[in-house]
Amino acid sequence: MKRRTTVISAIAAVALIGGGTATAVALSDDSGSGAAAKSSVQIKDDNVSDARENADEAKGARITAEEAIAAALKHTPGVAAEADLDSDDGRLVWDVDVIGSARHHVEVDPGTGKVLGSHVEKDDDDDPARVAAALKNAPTSASDAARAAAAKGTVTSVDADDDARSVTAWEVETTSADGVQHDWHVDLRSGAVTVDHRGGDDDHGDDD
Repeated sequence: MKRRTTVISAIAAVALIGGGTATAVALSDDSGSGAAAKSSVQIKDDNVSDARENADEAKGARITAEEAIAAALKHTPGVAAEADLDSDDGRLVWDVDVIGSARHHVEVDPGTGKVLGSHVEKDDDDDPARVAAALKNAPTSASDAARAAAAKGTVTSVDADDDARSVTAWEVETTSADGVQHDWHVDLRSGAVTVDHRGGDDDHGDDD
């Protein structure tokens, strides 16, 4: 369920003189530096097993999925549609997608909660307006889904499940202390957490 690694190449620091604020805007390409390179959390991902890497990522994230979503929404108002804990060359970042006037990709430092940068996601296959409409007034938000699934393990991914062209649940991935990943559905209406039986090989069912 982990999303593809988004690689950021350039960070343009734009100083806004009136108010003394500096905003970092990330421009996406494939060279491997940028927001991920600025993360305060680094893990060893060379010559380690997938389970060890998963466990190290979950342990390294002192900022939870719920907290990362809150930081992203404070930076970019809208509706949170996705949050993923991801690494690029050992540098850990929370990737949060927020839908406002467009789909914004916001990177949050998993060690400090600081927003590292943001850019507009452009995907011809995406329909952000439809997803935003489904999520806007839903009783269960991405934050709610992360909070509900946290009892199952460390939440490392939250994603609006819209495979059927309608959003009825959140897909949530948790990682246990030994690096085993489990997939869950959190109902958009009731907030009920159930096992996602469509998960891959890492999905070992309920770990209550």
